[in-house]
Amino acid sequence: MSYEGKTFIITGASGGMGKATVDLLLEAGANVVGCDLNVGKLREYEQNARFLAVEGNLLEEVTVKRVFKEASEHFGEISGLVNIAGIAQPATPIEEVSLEDFHKIVDINLTMSFLTCREAAKYMKKQKSGKIVNIGSVSKTRPRPGLQSYIASKGAIESFTKALALELADHQINVNILHPGPADTSMLGKFTKADGDVDEARKEIFEKSVPLGRLIQPNDIANSIKFLLSDEASMITGTVLHVDGGRNL
Repeated sequence: MSYEGKTFIITGASGGMGKATVDLLLEAGANVVGCDLNVGKLREYEQNARFLAVEGNLLEEVTVKRVFKEASEHFGEISGLVNIAGIAQPATPIEEVSLEDFHKIVDINLTMSFLTCREAAKYMKKQKSGKIVNIGSVSKTRPRPGLQSYIASKGAIESFTKALALELADHQINVNILHPGPADTSMLGKFTKADGDVDEARKEIFEKSVPLGRLIQPNDIANSIKFLLSDEASMITGTVLHVDGGRNL
């Protein structure tokens, strides 16, 4: 699989899955544009001529436009977009979830991807090619109590992805969604209820829920994203890929 000369925009690039994806794509010879609210963790890539960090809030339309404009001016054609940026929900009964909390979860997990996908479509339609990968969650398929707002946002991004795949198919643009299982990242502990024991939940709830017997590693996700961005995946679109060790079963 050749990635040389290709340019990929990664949102949430500073997180565990994001950095693992940045690493794999740079190792494969691709150009990578890493986006996040804070790009301090991406300084290790500063000396790499094939990497560009763009800091900003991707819920702002002007920032989204700037990301794609800078990526295009810096590297040329935009080959793909990966929406990894997201937010968790501490397990909370619905009656205790504020409207503000609900809107925040939906905005970051859904609206942000809408904005970046909308901008990506403008560039990819012109070049008649492109690949978009959105990140969902196995909880959409196998819900857990107390995560109703998070699960709603991930269910919506799956439906959005499928609709977009059909809409953009005539332009040779592939759009897929990847549902990770419980992943060994800092985000995992944020699903624990406010007064819960994070370490105990990690072992007794999340790890034991995976039939293959271990938490998903960031590289498990990154490798699957890398495949969906490849030429070998050119006939895969509108697909839901579970990378969850069997958690969805």
